[in-house]
Amino acid sequence: MNKIKITFFIFLFQSSLFIAMAQKVRNQKDTVGFASKAYQMDSIINRLNNRCGKYYDSIYKKQGISKDDILRFAICSHDDYTYAGFLYNEVYSHIKAKTIIILGVAHKAKKFGIERKIVFDTFDSWHAPYSNIKISSLRQNIIENLPKPDYIIHDSLQIEEHSVEAFVPFLQYYNKNAEIVSILVPNMPFTDMEKISGDLAKALNKIMKDKKLQWGKDIALIVSTDAVHYGDEEWGGKNYAPYGCDSAGYKKAIEHEHEIMSNCLSDPDTASAEKFIDYTVQSNDWSEYKWTWCGRYSVPFGLLTAYNLKKLSGEAPLKLAITDYSTSIARKPLKVEDLKMGATAPANLHHWVGYAVAGYK
Repeated sequence: MNKIKITFFIFLFQSSLFIAMAQKVRNQKDTVGFASKAYQMDSIINRLNNRCGKYYDSIYKKQGISKDDILRFAICSHDDYTYAGFLYNEVYSHIKAKTIIILGVAHKAKKFGIERKIVFDTFDSWHAPYSNIKISSLRQNIIENLPKPDYIIHDSLQIEEHSVEAFVPFLQYYNKNAEIVSILVPNMPFTDMEKISGDLAKALNKIMKDKKLQWGKDIALIVSTDAVHYGDEEWGGKNYAPYGCDSAGYKKAIEHEHEIMSNCLSDPDTASAEKFIDYTVQSNDWSEYKWTWCGRYSVPFGLLTAYNLKKLSGEAPLKLAITDYSTSIARKPLKVEDLKMGATAPANLHHWVGYAVAGYK
């Protein structure tokens, strides 16, 4: 009897090991700016709440959002936690859905010659602090319901991209059962964006109806972006400082950022998406910056997708519930060095990044 039990347990162990080995896991690219271990994430949340608790309360009170409010759609920055972590925490504490579809930036798309298509991966799970986070089975459902010219499956681009993995630790902290679908949005003209985002919204609407999923409760949509990349140093030899790099230039740049947010992020619709493109992309070349938001494609694509999904699903209009803005030099960085983390870029008047947050319920 004992021999039978031992043999059985050996069989179970070997089976579990085989299943684990068979899993295709996407490893974390940035383990300096983002948390990769549970103790790091626990400490970061604790530090953010201790440091920013009163700030969060004032933001929620001013904007009329309850701690229990659920966001259906959100736009959030993806920079290092030491600089932007307090903004992540504003958003992800309000994401309650099990499945989160993340529309990410495709920083390295040009390297692979990818444009005018959204990008999926084939991984079974992604590395996350508490355990590997599962890729939702909805990914395959989405792909099956999209026209083939709309998308490409490209693991190499997904591996090199950091704008999606930035969100995973926060999402998992607030929901240990969370699952994700990563969709990268590379360069594309507005006409392509309208078409593909419309197709994606149709696919999501069909899946939600077929599976009886509720927007907000079961599924949420998040856009990854950083706002302006500003300065004249350490930007690959480029000058991204049209207003100059002194305090007056900083002030003018911030004013321009708030203008973009006010005119483009208040109400997700086609007009807002088109305005955003006008602010950030050259009118005579849709692949070039006009104003250096890295999310110059993911943001308008997300606005269009959310707007179309709202129309198709018959859901109530999306209401802006929380909005915020900061920069990498606006406040003292969060202490993370003792957690074996840090910053991946400098922060000063000659090199800084803007952070935009918008959450919709």
